Amino acid sequence: MPPRDISISDSLETVEGTKPETSKQTGVLFEGDADTEDCALAVDVVQLKKAENRKLELVWRNIILFSYLHVAALYGAYLFLFQAKWATVFFSIFLYSIGVLGVTAGAHRLWAHRSYKAKWPLRLLLIIFNTCAFQDAAFHWARDHRVHHKFSETDADPHNATRGFFFSHVGWLLCKKHPDVVAKGKSLDLSDLYADPIVMFQRKHYYILMPLACFILPTVIPMYMWNESFINSWLVPTLFRWCFLLNATWCVNSAAHKFGGRPYDKDINPSENMGVAAFTFGEGWHNYHHVFPWDYKTGEWGNYSLNLTTAFIDFFAKIGLAYDLKSVTPNIIEKRVKRTGDGTHAMWGWGDKDLSTEDKENIIVLNKKNH
Repeated sequence: MPPRDISISDSLETVEGTKPETSKQTGVLFEGDADTEDCALAVDVVQLKKAENRKLELVWRNIILFSYLHVAALYGAYLFLFQAKWATVFFSIFLYSIGVLGVTAGAHRLWAHRSYKAKWPLRLLLIIFNTCAFQDAAFHWARDHRVHHKFSETDADPHNATRGFFFSHVGWLLCKKHPDVVAKGKSLDLSDLYADPIVMFQRKHYYILMPLACFILPTVIPMYMWNESFINSWLVPTLFRWCFLLNATWCVNSAAHKFGGRPYDKDINPSENMGVAAFTFGEGWHNYHHVFPWDYKTGEWGNYSLNLTTAFIDFFAKIGLAYDLKSVTPNIIEKRVKRTGDGTHAMWGWGDKDLSTEDKENIIVLNKKNH
């Protein structure tokens, strides 16, 4: 996430080894959180989901910065289509792609959910990609995302979808966080993040590394490598690319919490949204993801065209840099679909031509590392 209220965000950090609070929990985060055989909570979480009616305290610094960003990005979109050099266009697409992977394969699936493990060369690559994306340090991103899953659609959820589309998309970044976000955040165990030296290095030096990776180099490289103008370099591969990436990511919190089917759990807002999946490299299969958040694919089945992040992880698994890829057995999915689904599951899943032999054989952990 971009600029934020530093004092509130930093107060969320917990001491290593703190036992997570489970009272009034509305969502599972890891496998061990589930109470039922089909990986759900035993309580009626629907009754716990609400938003307090309170006046939001605006952060005008963020409002001004985001307003400038979006106006500049609109002009950048025009330059991207009609004036920028082809090298600049392809450079922008490249930066967008690695930024998406830094969020999806890095901050989200690896560090927030621990859905797979990665050796240090892959973690280093992902932290570089993540820094280019500028959505806050991976440490803070993973921490806030864990709060989002544990206390989904309550005031403890940083981008609580029950407050409306605009709030869940960008409004949550334009106001101070609800006190419950801070309170619940203190209950999380972040010891695995503290133990990762690459994550902690980025966190310590973020405000040196991030401006270089997200703003300075994307502007300077086109100017000096293929003689692009400063205006095109600043507005196309820097601001337009970053703004487009931000909005694509925000759509996971907004559009994928509102539009689409709910084949796995009809009682939660997250939905299966193909459009969001396409632009976020597979993050739009959101109903499945909130039901089984530890699955490294963040979706049930399907080919790589709408889940490029899974293709990325699978590639590095084949060369030995990613391992212990967690998935969910078909029988568990079937039980959950039959118990809580909305009846649309046949549109996506069982019998898919891309269903692998390994998945059919009921394997939970793929690419298991030999110890």
